[in-house]
Amino acid sequence: MARVSTNALPEPASEEVRRLREALLGAGFTADGLLELLGAPAYAALARGETVPALRATRGHSPLETLVRLFLLQQPVPAEQARAALPVEEALAGRWLEPADGSDGAVRATVDVRPYSGPEGQDWWIVSDLGRAVGGAQGVGGPLDAGRDGAGETESAARQDVVLGVGGASTTLAGIMITTPVGRALDLGTGSGVQALHASRFASHVTATDLNPRALRFAALTLALSGATPADLRHGSLFEPVADEEPYDLIVSNPPFVISPGARLTYRDGGMAGDDLCRTLVQQAARRLAPGGYCQLLANWEHREGEDWRERVGAWVPPGCDAWIVQREEQDVTQYAELWLRDAGDHRGDPAAYAERYDAWLEEFAARGTRAVGFGWITLRRSDAEQPSVLAEEWPHPVEQPLGEVIRAHFERQDFLRRTHDEALLEHRFVLADEVVQEQVGAPGAEDPEHVVLRQNRGMRRAVTVDTVGAGFAGVCDGTLSASRILEAIGQLLGEDIAELRRRTPESIRLLVEQGFLVPVTD
Repeated sequence: MARVSTNALPEPASEEVRRLREALLGAGFTADGLLELLGAPAYAALARGETVPALRATRGHSPLETLVRLFLLQQPVPAEQARAALPVEEALAGRWLEPADGSDGAVRATVDVRPYSGPEGQDWWIVSDLGRAVGGAQGVGGPLDAGRDGAGETESAARQDVVLGVGGASTTLAGIMITTPVGRALDLGTGSGVQALHASRFASHVTATDLNPRALRFAALTLALSGATPADLRHGSLFEPVADEEPYDLIVSNPPFVISPGARLTYRDGGMAGDDLCRTLVQQAARRLAPGGYCQLLANWEHREGEDWRERVGAWVPPGCDAWIVQREEQDVTQYAELWLRDAGDHRGDPAAYAERYDAWLEEFAARGTRAVGFGWITLRRSDAEQPSVLAEEWPHPVEQPLGEVIRAHFERQDFLRRTHDEALLEHRFVLADEVVQEQVGAPGAEDPEHVVLRQNRGMRRAVTVDTVGAGFAGVCDGTLSASRILEAIGQLLGEDIAELRRRTPESIRLLVEQGFLVPVTD
């Protein structure tokens, strides 16, 4: 059974960590190096927590193979072999390694050190508990080796404060993060420090908080090993650790959003009823944001009988904040319960205990009138507008990450639409977004298409159906003519009443601008 790191974690001492980082780079222990060594199938399997393909690919004794076996596969390695890859004595003294039990002269890793590629190709490493891959087939359950550091931890204690590495949720949040340079950023619920690491690229000051003290230790190790500026680490729940701080320009959070009956795992179970934790985060965020600041978080929300989830979640948004709420997936309560029971590893234990826990999840959902759960992301911006823009939509279709710039531009367009009345809109100039293409749909051989579709090939990859006027209008938008002049030309060409075109077109223009097909010219 996979081990969990003890509380005797390494220290982020600068000189020791610098030499370790140099050794990792020298051996090619990077995301690109792993892909080259393992090949795509084994690399992808390792990301899913499946280790057999990687074990088969690392049977040699090169420094890179040694590091993969130590830090990713949790295999003991002869000390002499390890010395060819990294400074073993320093790593032992710094508690990155320890003597392997029952194996004379061998060492093993105390933590998972996983190569991670930054958005500009940076070589980073995420430090987390051993063998705790997100989405692995075995789940995260498993006992801590009692007595290894003299504390005699129990299985329950280990399961509660386990710290995970990078998973799909982590990369999703990093991908939607708005990366405009800011003064102050807050990573709320930092875990192993992934979001704080990303924010360190463009924020002058990063604060990272977590309810789990071990998570703060891991976040410090991640930042130090990746060569990032240290964050201001704070222990506590939600916004309590920063209650007396100045507002933030950016708040990001991958919170414990799982809707579960009870709080078994600190990294995922918020301990509040239903989706109250996510609601609380959204409602409290406005008080912690500087004017114009953004809050971006992942969330789960309940779909209750007789309620529209869009209205329910949209009502969480505090006054003075614009919001864009995107539901990426919906699961019925049985799918949802099974997902998180497997995440905890309950499917590998006593069948009766598994059935009992499964029933407890369904009982809780039934009592709350919850029929399904939505997964998605929420972005707030403090606009202080009297009439904020709150858009809640379902978008399960493929998107192109990163989306940070797409999200920032969405809110800029909301500002434009809010301050521009219909007459002013017609006097404005627009540019068709670069990634938009036109598709004509109709029967083969037909003289005219049944309808025309504008499609984005990047970002959200939206598609919208337009009529002949809309297609002609969008196609002419190159920033040189006002909307009014374009409509006059279209009206004359098609024999349409120009006054009627001016009356009905602003609504269509607003939709195309809101969804990013048309970009207002601002000069």
